Amino acid sequence: MILRSGSELLNPFRILERVGVRERMHVADLGCGAIGHFVFPAAQMVGPKGKVYAVDILKDALDMLDRRSREDQYTNIHFVWSDIEVYRAAHIPDHSVDLVFLVNVLFFVQRPTHVVAEVSRIVKKGGKVLVIDWKPSATAIGPDTSRRLSAVEIARYFQGDCFEPLDAFDAGRAHQALVFHRTDAASKVPEHDDADRSRLA
Repeated sequence: MILRSGSELLNPFRILERVGVRERMHVADLGCGAIGHFVFPAAQMVGPKGKVYAVDILKDALDMLDRRSREDQYTNIHFVWSDIEVYRAAHIPDHSVDLVFLVNVLFFVQRPTHVVAEVSRIVKKGGKVLVIDWKPSATAIGPDTSRRLSAVEIARYFQGDCFEPLDAFDAGRAHQALVFHRTDAASKVPEHDDADRSRLA
């Protein structure tokens, strides 16, 4: 994502290189949006024998990405229309993805634990989850600080017997990044739906 001033907000190639994206990997961008800011760099990095799932609830966003992918002759991007807060809604096989991206997603959704459950379903044992979200302190661009999550709050959603923290770094001037490693637990539907965003009510 580039600001109109030309300054860098997020550098997808640098971030994806840090988390180990390479040829032949299968990755998924949940809540990819209409720009494909991580979708197309990931498609380049995994190569023609890799696979990128671009997942979003907005059909118009996916249509825009689909047009661009055909224009630029990408053959390894698969578009998935799905609500990522609904468990098993995405047509992605269980435990088939090496890396999942959640970029500017957790601060926005109403049921983060459902998103994490879906992540757990699709990421394979030994796979990773990259969470990029707004820094909790006020920045020149971004949502109100009342909607932002601290690194501790983000990590709490991934606590349990399925994920463990692997890395944390500044993703840019306004963003934080956390990387989690999937161990070997079975994914589960969260039990406490109404508690997810109660702090924002």
